[in-house]
Amino acid sequence: MGSLRISVVLLCFFSLAFCLLVSGRPATFLQDFKVTWSESHIRQIDAGRAIQLVLDQNSGCGFASKRQFLFGRVSLKIKLIPGDSAGTVTAFYMNSDTNTIRDELDFEFLGNRTGQPYTVQTNIYAHGKGDREQRVNLWFDPAADFHTYSLLWNHHHIVFYVDDVPIRVYKNSGRAPYPTNQPMGVYSTLWEADDWATRGGLEKIDWSKAPFYAYYKDFDIEGCPVPGPTNCAANPRNWWEASNYQALNAIEARKYRWVRINHMIYDYCTDKSRYPVTPPECMAGI
Repeated sequence: MGSLRISVVLLCFFSLAFCLLVSGRPATFLQDFKVTWSESHIRQIDAGRAIQLVLDQNSGCGFASKRQFLFGRVSLKIKLIPGDSAGTVTAFYMNSDTNTIRDELDFEFLGNRTGQPYTVQTNIYAHGKGDREQRVNLWFDPAADFHTYSLLWNHHHIVFYVDDVPIRVYKNSGRAPYPTNQPMGVYSTLWEADDWATRGGLEKIDWSKAPFYAYYKDFDIEGCPVPGPTNCAANPRNWWEASNYQALNAIEARKYRWVRINHMIYDYCTDKSRYPVTPPECMAGI
């Protein structure tokens, strides 16, 4: 299954365990994450370096990072539910764990009927405002093997990546709210949502196919921990703030346009029934 690794790049060291992590020692799941929901449905494998999430008629499950972060990059490898997964949602996201002024960055993988493409829905909450859904049909079978899903978050933009392909960009253009002040934890859940997940809820979950399994490995968090060094988040020398991470390069921009033209199936920016006036962030470009 490979190694589950946590690599947190900071400006200073807090403990022996952290020093070992920086040096690249493989970490176990429970060193850096905690189960938040249904411990019996999250199984450690490969000596704790990878995990299996389980959904059955009794429960789904979820986990979260033990720390929060302000800016940086989070990535992990997921192998999604194979076969008939309609009505299931596997989510990977960052969340400020606040209510009225929540910041959140979402990957939601919407289950499918056998043979149909998996859809990934992304959403962004900034200063409590969400409803910024976009949906892309993945161009490969994400249940056949592991693929890397990443969130890059700096002062300039937020980028959602599938492997090395950017599928969404949200610019800090000054035209719309942008998450700059609230640290966010890293979360994941596997749950049943057949009232909306597949074809708007038309396709219901088939419990005869349960239990449903998703697999995770190779977690990588590089960012400023909170609590932590007070000057970390504002430090322009953090690698994720460098000039080559402030906008997509030419190759990334080409891949981004390819996804938008060939695989995007919904974009709130063009949904005139919901937004007769185009939201300002939609006009910020990449």
